[in-house]
Amino acid sequence: MKRGLFLSALALTVLFVSCKKDKADPTPTTVKTKSISVNFNPASQFTFFSFKDTTVVENSDSATGKWDFGLRLTTFLVNSNSSGPGNAGVILLNTPYDNVYSASEAGYAYDTTTTQRAIKDGSWYDYNPATHAFVPKAGKTFVFRTADGHYAKMELLSVDYEPFIGMTPQKLIYKFRYVYQPNDGMRGF
Repeated sequence: MKRGLFLSALALTVLFVSCKKDKADPTPTTVKTKSISVNFNPASQFTFFSFKDTTVVENSDSATGKWDFGLRLTTFLVNSNSSGPGNAGVILLNTPYDNVYSASEAGYAYDTTTTQRAIKDGSWYDYNPATHAFVPKAGKTFVFRTADGHYAKMELLSVDYEPFIGMTPQKLIYKFRYVYQPNDGMRGF
């Protein structure tokens, strides 16, 4: 009789622990790949992106919390402090994308002024003057705290010129992959 009671208690414990784990660790499993077109001219408008909505955000919404990061040529903006009203921040890790499993609680950089950016120009790419190519550095992973306080990890896959006529390109195409954590308070990827 004791053995039957012990086995029943063990089965209930295993069932309880496995159910509890599923509810406590809602980790997103969908990796999304996106390409966005950004302006090449450093005096033109930024292209704004939302991880939550997986879309480019209109420039008319640049003063809102609807976007997480902005890009123009090779300059990144993060939606907080001097660049926007959001709560965004970023950490650029020297860790391969597949080895980043969760976001940090602290240590996020943000744009302090229009010249002091969270993501330093040249920190994430190598430029080849012979081919004029911007090549994302291997092993770099961006971890974002989004404008609304969620988390995302992102890896730049490529930066290519949009086909252009004449001598000056107008657009760059950024291709990246990312995972967005939609659950409040959760930092796992």
